Amino acid sequence: MGLNQSFMHLIVFFFLVAGFASSSTHISNGAFESHGTAGRSLLQAKKACSEDFEHKNYTILTSKCKGPLYPAKGCCDALKEFACPFADKLNDLTTDCASTMFSYINLYGKYPPGLFANMCREGKEGLECPESTPSGMAVIKPTLPVLKSGFLVLLFHLF
Repeated sequence: MGLNQSFMHLIVFFFLVAGFASSSTHISNGAFESHGTAGRSLLQAKKACSEDFEHKNYTILTSKCKGPLYPAKGCCDALKEFACPFADKLNDLTTDCASTMFSYINLYGKYPPGLFANMCREGKEGLECPESTPSGMAVIKPTLPVLKSGFLVLLFHLF
């Protein structure tokens, strides 16, 4: 009976840890694409974004990404600094978060259309975001030591 209960605790622990591993640490390339209003999009209406991008502070972008040259490193670093805290919302293609954010970026920064989409690409998954939360606290990621300690606790509990 004790072994069966301990095994169930281990399984619950494993799925809890796996849940933390699924958090997003990138901004997908799909967030950069323009999703027009043609054809079937009326049937696929997007939900309104829960983030208020209208009242965000865009000075991080407008101070580091200036024309007419628009330096790629400065612009992309500023975009990541601004957008990475909202990566989960921007990657949710069922909402209009990405298009709303880029509308306000272009409004406040007066950037040419597609500037960030053409300039800021890091890989097939999009921009890599640092592994920290906006408040500066580290994101909890399952690592081998966490799994080892859980296994050791289980072993000590069994014997």
